[in-house]
Amino acid sequence: MKDLNGIKIIAVDHGYGNVKTANTVTPTGLIAYDTEPIFTGGILEYEGRFYRVGEGHKAFIANKATDDDNYLLTLMAVAKELNIAGLHEADVHLAAGLPMTWIRRQREAFRSYLLRNERVSFRFNGKEYCVRFVGCSLFPQGYPAIVNRLAEFKGTNILADIGNGTMNVLYLVNRRPVESKCWTEKQGVDQCVTAARNAVLDNLGVKIGDSIVEQVLRSGTADIGKPYLDCISAAAQDYAKTIFDTLRRYEYNPDLMRLFIVGGGGCVIKNFGDYDRERVTIIEDICATAKGYEHLAYVALRKEQGV
Repeated sequence: MKDLNGIKIIAVDHGYGNVKTANTVTPTGLIAYDTEPIFTGGILEYEGRFYRVGEGHKAFIANKATDDDNYLLTLMAVAKELNIAGLHEADVHLAAGLPMTWIRRQREAFRSYLLRNERVSFRFNGKEYCVRFVGCSLFPQGYPAIVNRLAEFKGTNILADIGNGTMNVLYLVNRRPVESKCWTEKQGVDQCVTAARNAVLDNLGVKIGDSIVEQVLRSGTADIGKPYLDCISAAAQDYAKTIFDTLRRYEYNPDLMRLFIVGGGGCVIKNFGDYDRERVTIIEDICATAKGYEHLAYVALRKEQGV
């Protein structure tokens, strides 16, 4: 969170797997209750209903303003950032993003969605928050994660932002993004999780939970039997190969350009991909895009105010 003349700039990266701020990561699962849940932790109270946040992941939808989930997750994310700063009331300017090829046609609708209530009162984890939303900056996903590293982007480079639901691909030439060479593919990590889960069921006759698969993808291993680990690893290797196949379809040539990977899918590539580690950079900070949103919004607002 950044402060500009009393306004708190808070970035929210609305992934399908996790919602990220500059300092927090929360799974996107939401469970609604009409009465207060028995167990505490991750409870958002808004307009007379209770929501447990953080169990499971949100399903892929091509328009993030279709339902109320991303709005509720935004309130939760803002509360987490304010709580870190010891605040419970603030004027907030949101900084968020959309997939690269969606942002032109969805920008204004998503901005209106996030700013639909100027003043909002809600509770999160038993604490009251009063927020006045004063603005919202929107950016293409992925690119903000590397704005502080553009000095490394000499010649031709490709940026691949691999999230839970989508992969965004962007060319950069001499540090400048090429808007005509960006694509969004529905090829997120959730497809790898589903493939691994199905492979275990098909080959070993056992139904496993997503949490086991996700642990293997994040770390490359887990405290499970070798047949299960081998089965999940094989599915992850196939997924990593598919990612590089897609990049080659967009004319990726590792001998002529460098590849930068951001997003949660970077851990799958790191642990299971076959690539030249001298020419591929994996940015492992899952909050990098949110930090980039925050930085870009701060710079833009300072410029607007003539600071």
